[in-house]
Amino acid sequence: MAAARTVFGLADPEALAKALKDAFYLADEELATAAWLALALGKPLLLEGAPGVGKTEAAKALAGILGRRLVRLQCYEGIDAAHALYEWNYPRQLLALRQAGERPVDIWGDEFLIERPLLQALKTPREVVLLIDEVDRSDQEFEAFLLEFLSDFTISIPERGTLKALERPVVILTSNRTRELHEALRRRCVYHWIDYPSPEQEARIVMLRAAGVAERTARAVARAVARLRQEPLVKPPGIAEAVEWAQAVDLLIAGGVPWPEAFRRSLGVVVKDEEDLPHVRGRLDAILEEARP
Repeated sequence: MAAARTVFGLADPEALAKALKDAFYLADEELATAAWLALALGKPLLLEGAPGVGKTEAAKALAGILGRRLVRLQCYEGIDAAHALYEWNYPRQLLALRQAGERPVDIWGDEFLIERPLLQALKTPREVVLLIDEVDRSDQEFEAFLLEFLSDFTISIPERGTLKALERPVVILTSNRTRELHEALRRRCVYHWIDYPSPEQEARIVMLRAAGVAERTARAVARAVARLRQEPLVKPPGIAEAVEWAQAVDLLIAGGVPWPEAFRRSLGVVVKDEEDLPHVRGRLDAILEEARP
């Protein structure tokens, strides 16, 4: 029988889930298992789900419990390798050449190199967690570049040579699934889909991340938010909005605002689109009635 393997000091997925909870992130069994296996296998972790379900927060919490710095590459339409890897500080190089005069100067030294997230992860793999956030917002050419990078964790700097990571860095990719990712990239990763939590789970998240919120408020907000997500909204509320709404409601109640009115007055904390507000205001009484403890 094979001996149990400890991964980054974590004996099993349950130990990882407990550590994440201590870092104020509630992970279910499936997420904790996927994250633990990604660490154990040395593979990137690909988290997909709707905006606001806690993908980026999972990466932040994981970096925290590993005692590592989170290095974030925010993807966007048109991002290229230069923005992800490195750039040379040309103005500083020119200034150095002017100041040097006839003296030789190495303009390809570290002081002229602007390190972007991927290069930072390669140079200090034991110190960082690399987050490639919203990879679905990049184009297919950049995705192909990422696939090559994740294959061998090597980059070539023409003026400096080839740089290879001493070990595989911890990598987390997130996607809102605005477009389908290439199958080759998916195969490179351990995959997990994060859905919106159940009202019961979301109430626990609210009480964990906003300890001062009354349980009655947390449960009502969780039910109301779950109901809002069933409406045809442009921007359904995420978990962060649920936490902030519960805090806002409790603040208003503490100031003497009646319980249902506190929800109405703080609606702008949870609904943040001008097209959504009139729709929600028209449905709010029914939603609050269903959410009432």
